[in-house]
Amino acid sequence: MTKNELVQKATDAMKNAYAPYSKFTVGAALLSKNGKVYTGCNVENSSYGVTNCAERTALFSAIADGEREFCAIAIVGGKNGEIADFCLPCGVCRQALSEFCGEDFKIYLYNGKKIKEYKFSKILPLQFELR
Repeated sequence: MTKNELVQKATDAMKNAYAPYSKFTVGAALLSKNGKVYTGCNVENSSYGVTNCAERTALFSAIADGEREFCAIAIVGGKNGEIADFCLPCGVCRQALSEFCGEDFKIYLYNGKKIKEYKFSKILPLQFELR
């Protein structure tokens, strides 16, 4: 799976986002080491604490399917369904991903024109861990 294909899957997932409050829609596509892709979108709730991000939606779907090892995620987002800037995962999503993703795990961000690539260790250098 190329990074362009993964970004396209994230873009498609963004169309399913439910964001009536913020109007900020996000899509994510998580690639497992065995080549399977899990997509997710953000799902808001009037009780904001119940809201779930696209990255965790994809991650939790993969975990529920038995996956435990991942190599990359693509993330896209923007107001009113329009991709306009790079959309990094929030701190909670970074911590959730850290449970299953190594330092070389790739993060692809797309702003509608170009793709930026980061290693996971760059965006969460000192994650919490009980090891």
